[in-house]
Parts: sequence; C-alpha cells; structure tokens
Amino acid sequence: MSCDKPYGVTSVNNLCAELLARSLDQGCEEPRVAALLMTMRPVRFVHEVDINPKVLAALRKALQMSLGDCPFPTQTQRLSLGCPVLNSWLKGGLPTLGVIEIAGESASGKTQICLQLSLSVQYPPAYGGLGAGVVYVCTEDAFPARRLHQLISSQPQVRVDVPSDVITTIPFGNQVYVEHVADVDSLWRCITHRLPLLIARRSVRLVVIDSVAALFRCEFSCSMAARKAKLLQNFGNLLHQISHKHNSPIVCVNQVTCRMDDIGGGPTSICLASQRIIPSLGTAWSNMLLMRLLASREEVKAILDTEHNPQCAVEHSNCTFTLQTQRTLEVLFAPHLPHSLCHYVIKAEGVYGVRESDNTDIARV
Repeated sequence: MSCDKPYGVTSVNNLCAELLARSLDQGCEEPRVAALLMTMRPVRFVHEVDINPKVLAALRKALQMSLGDCPFPTQTQRLSLGCPVLNSWLKGGLPTLGVIEIAGESASGKTQICLQLSLSVQYPPAYGGLGAGVVYVCTEDAFPARRLHQLISSQPQVRVDVPSDVITTIPFGNQVYVEHVADVDSLWRCITHRLPLLIARRSVRLVVIDSVAALFRCEFSCSMAARKAKLLQNFGNLLHQISHKHNSPIVCVNQVTCRMDDIGGGPTSICLASQRIIPSLGTAWSNMLLMRLLASREEVKAILDTEHNPQCAVEHSNCTFTLQTQRTLEVLFAPHLPHSLCHYVIKAEGVYGVRESDNTDIARV
C-alpha cells in the first residue's frame, strides 16, 4: 500500500471489507494479514508493509468492528427541519455531527431553510430539536430579523406536533446569536474565539454560516488558488473539531456556478439542477463536508383544469397552464442517504416539503 495520498473512512472500510472477504477463502494468505492487524504493534507493521500509522489504526478499528469485537458507532439523534415531509425524506433530519452544506442559486431558499433550522434547534430533543440556541454568521447581507420574527409568530400554527405550552416557554428570539463578518480574518476570529465560548456554556448547539463562498470568492483570485485551498482545508478541519467536540451540527451556505460541459442539454430537456450548476469552492472544500444539499429554483408550467379534463394531464393538450415557481432540494452526497430530491415551497409560515403525489400536474417549460 502507498501512503502518498490520505485515506478516508470509506477507503478504510473498503480495505477492511476486502480483507475480510478474502480471509474467508482458505487458499489465501489474508488471514495471516488479519492476524497481524489484530496483534502486531503499529510501528512493526508499518516497517513490514509500509503503511501509514494513522491508516493502520483506523483499519484495525474497522476490522474489530467487522469481527464484532467492538460495536459500530451510531448516531441516532437528528436535527429536525421543522417539516414532516422534509424530515421523512432525510430519514429524520440533519445529522448532529459534521459539516453540512446547503448550496444553491440566488433566491432558491437557502436562507429560509437556515432560519427554520435556527428555530427547530431550540425545541426539546423529544420534538426534533437540541434544546439550545444558534450562532448565525452573516457574510453577505444583513440578518433577516423581520423574517425571523414572522417565522417565530407562526410556530404555534406550524408545529402542531408540539404542545402549545412547550412552544410558549421557548425564548426563540433570545437564543439566536447573530454575527456579521466582512472578511476571512473576521470569520476566523469568530470561529476560534467567540463560538467555542458560547458552545462551552451549552447555550448553542447549531452554527450557521451564510455564506462561506462570499468571503473566499471575493478575497482570492485565480492565481491564489493554492492558498485558498489550504485555508479552506484549515477552516473545514476547525469546524469538524468544534462539531465533534460539542456534538453540534455546522451548516454552511454555499453559492453555485454554471457547468460548462453541457450535460443538461437544451433548455427543454428534463435534467436535475446538479446537471446544470455545481457548488462553488472546488474539491478542497467539498472534501471537508459530511453532507451536501443543493437547492434550486425554476419556472414551470402547472396544469389548471385537470379536474374537468383528466386526460389533459397525460397528453398536455387543450389544457390551461400557468407559470409557477418550483423549488427542489437535492441530496448530492451523504453517508446515510442515496442521491434523491424533494420539492418544497416557501410560505409566510415557513418551508414545507411537497409530497410526490401533490406534484403530478407540473411540466417544465
């Protein structure tokens, strides 16, 4: 094995699975290798097979878990998105460990989702929250305080699953800590000094950065790509340390750029948003993420008279159409979810997922 490139968790698990599969074959010598992994000291093993000590330690742990010597680490707690449809689509909500990205075009609803998460996190764990506040870091525009108060006033109507006496006891407005930063240095000071202090006091369990791309895309030119990549890696490592130390999810908003390879085809072709746009900041930042969601927005034709003429919903002939805004949230990658998408709408009360059965009378322009 070569130790020139780093190995991720997936690579280690694949190596371990391959090792165990081969060990079942009595004609192979992999059982001896498995015995070495379980018994030899890392230094001696590195000397004999030339493998990185950190990779060896991770491989030994994976092998022990596969053999049942120690249990697999599980994470059952999820952060609710405040909507049963979106929660069901994401298998309970967002993980509470790691860096989660919400990328998307302008006006696709990224900030609206983050505001709703800022309220959901304040609910008790029994209702999908974490019972704590949120640090909301703004890097582009001023914090939408008026919209937040509108969402707060709508909580009794939106969260019908929560008793009214529980909602009235939650000080929603007092647990949202807003920070405005204008450059990368200010963001770094906020993350390294103010944020650990708030989380250490257990008054904060969610961090939202809206957005990461705004600062890094403005301050670094194309000739400074190597330095930007290094800073992004350091920034991502710091966020992961904070998240795992305090069991707090980190949600980062990202911008997008158009694809230049024409995968999506012409304007009338049916394609996913990920086939025409890609998140910004490149591979250096993408490798720092646990989960990536892509929000998109497009104008579509909606059929109006399917009730009187059901056949037109199939043939799209002699039908009355109207233009509607269709928003889509797409899972680009996640360790526990397949690639999938869910449509959603933004109302005065908040963000709501749309069930597939309610979205049949829509055709793309």
